[in-house]
Amino acid sequence: MSTKSQTRFGRTTIGRGSLVAGFIGLQTLAFAAAYSVGQPTLYAYFLVLSAMGVAYLYESDETLLRAGSRFLAVQVAAVVATAVLGTIAGPVLGVLLEAMSVVVSLVPGFLDPVVGVLEALVRIALPFARLPWFYVGVVVLGTAGAVVTTDEGGFTVGAVSFGSVLVVALGLPLFLFVARQAPDLVVEKAMDPDVHRVLYLGVYGPLLAAVLSLLFGVPLAYLLARGFPGQQFVESLVDLPLVVPHSVAGIIILFGFGQGGAFPEVSVLGSIVGMVLAMTFVSAPYAVNTTREAFEAIDDRLEYASRIHGANEWQTFRRVTGPLAVRGMITGGVLAWARAVSEFGAVAVVAYSVSFFYPFAGGEVTAQHAPVFVYNTYLQGGLGESGAVAFLLLAVSALIFLVVRYLTDDDTVIGGVP
Repeated sequence: MSTKSQTRFGRTTIGRGSLVAGFIGLQTLAFAAAYSVGQPTLYAYFLVLSAMGVAYLYESDETLLRAGSRFLAVQVAAVVATAVLGTIAGPVLGVLLEAMSVVVSLVPGFLDPVVGVLEALVRIALPFARLPWFYVGVVVLGTAGAVVTTDEGGFTVGAVSFGSVLVVALGLPLFLFVARQAPDLVVEKAMDPDVHRVLYLGVYGPLLAAVLSLLFGVPLAYLLARGFPGQQFVESLVDLPLVVPHSVAGIIILFGFGQGGAFPEVSVLGSIVGMVLAMTFVSAPYAVNTTREAFEAIDDRLEYASRIHGANEWQTFRRVTGPLAVRGMITGGVLAWARAVSEFGAVAVVAYSVSFFYPFAGGEVTAQHAPVFVYNTYLQGGLGESGAVAFLLLAVSALIFLVVRYLTDDDTVIGGVP
């Protein structure tokens, strides 16, 4: 029998990067094929099946041919079983329902409630049996079969298959959004100077909010990680913006910092200051909580060793605690930036449109935050034009995310061991 070191994929010879590139290429081709025939739902099942198959082959101790054959046999059996169950479930429940109407007239009166409950359950199940649950049934039965027949690592196979369902739910609408864009309309919007200003403001404003969140959030996160009396109250205050409705957050900002608020001399309504304050209000919890988790993950003995060797608290933070938590700080800043980019309600209330310095024009211009601009474009130009602008915003955001994630990845030189 082969061993785990003799994996069928030949991980030591092919390399993980090549496998990932091949998998992504295969997924791209599969989505293009499913989309071209107007059946994108088929791709959803393909993604789950292929991810589960890769995990199955990795975890199996059989040869590639035998493991692949057994996996395909299990999936074919799952398809047949789902089709059979889906075909007979509706008629069986219908017959059961008719039988109950006869039983009701025969049983004693004190059993009527029991029969009534059973009849209600059948009536509830009947519509579900008629729904297109084929894909769900195939995934469930196929996963169960793969888990049972895997030599070892059934838990991993199950986790991969069910985790893939969430990936499909998140990724498929995104893929369809990208695929349905009109290239000529996207190019037209990409050349529009108004869109340039919106995209610039959509990156610039959230960046200021993320910097503010980290500047004041990192010290707070450090204190929260160490603990202090009344910490629960501060934690609740920090987390409160997560549950406050977005429009309410904007109103809170106007009451707190607008006319008659904490700083009467500062103009908040309709200004870039108000926009950044609204973004900071809703995004700061992400920076604080993520950084706090990074501080809490540091072994206390490292800081203790630094202190007993003569370093004071600031020197220990600068040389030990800070460097070890820097990845968490960056991640918190990225999450805060992303949250600020997507903010709509609070910004629409506080600063519907703002004037700001636009370096490419050499002076001040007026523009709206990207989500507000997309919403207005949708109202005035429909789904096509708003989709083109949203596509550009999505592309810029995805590019920034990928760059930051790459720089903070464990396998890169920056912030980790190469």
